Amino acid sequence: MAPFLAYEDKGPVTSRQPLVPLVLVHGHPFDRTMWAPQLGTFSAARRVIAPDLRGYGASPTTPALTDFSQFARDIETLLDELGVESFVLAGLSMGGQIAMDCYRLFPGRVRGLVLADTFPAAETPDGVRTRDAMADRLLREGMRGYADEVLERMVAPYAPAEVKAHVHRMMTATSPEGAAAALRARARRPDYAALLTRVTVPALVVVGADDTYTPVSDARAMHAALPDATLHVIEGTAHMPNLERPEEFDKALGEFLARVDASRPGGTGRQQPSAAPPRL
Repeated sequence: MAPFLAYEDKGPVTSRQPLVPLVLVHGHPFDRTMWAPQLGTFSAARRVIAPDLRGYGASPTTPALTDFSQFARDIETLLDELGVESFVLAGLSMGGQIAMDCYRLFPGRVRGLVLADTFPAAETPDGVRTRDAMADRLLREGMRGYADEVLERMVAPYAPAEVKAHVHRMMTATSPEGAAAALRARARRPDYAALLTRVTVPALVVVGADDTYTPVSDARAMHAALPDATLHVIEGTAHMPNLERPEEFDKALGEFLARVDASRPGGTGRQQPSAAPPRL
């Protein structure tokens, strides 16, 4: 039985809702508040759900994560509880890999796939050792030293101070036990490269131009592998463009959602006025 995940569930809930629900999956070591701009933008017109993954945010850390696919099964169980049958699934970084695992396990429920600042390859042997060593370090030292070290890779050094503060706050609030368990499971995740070539729904690939964790070359490779994908590179951002440049991120996401809505039986194909705010 999956743990009861903490989550945000905003926007209209009705069987006649013409717009496809949006599910947002956060990365490591964050929580659902990383999607605050998108929850605000898109929930005016559609249902938007953003869970805290097992071991993160307000979700329970125990039972400990032992297999990466548990993240996907937790999300599936939550959506079953909420009565959400089909949806657009968006994930950033580790959240993007979880979104790929969701598609692997229950593809018939996914109407569109958004992969932001992520990559599909399995971990290398060196990568496994590095993640395991980091898990040990987090259990030994806690989250603050790690957060201080990686903050200006997670977001660009020139990112607004309030964005840096938000990201640092999420990282330091994360349970070391939850983060360590996730790192070990993530180190042993499957390779999703072949899966991407079999995706039958529209996809949006987004990446920050200055991302050093998952560079633009990774995004271009995913875009090339996916049968029906759009690529959007967001200038002036690093690993978290949804927070660093939310207007541009939301514009790309809003256009993608309008396309998925239009393909739904009875869909109008019209862009909702609130789907993306005006550029500042």
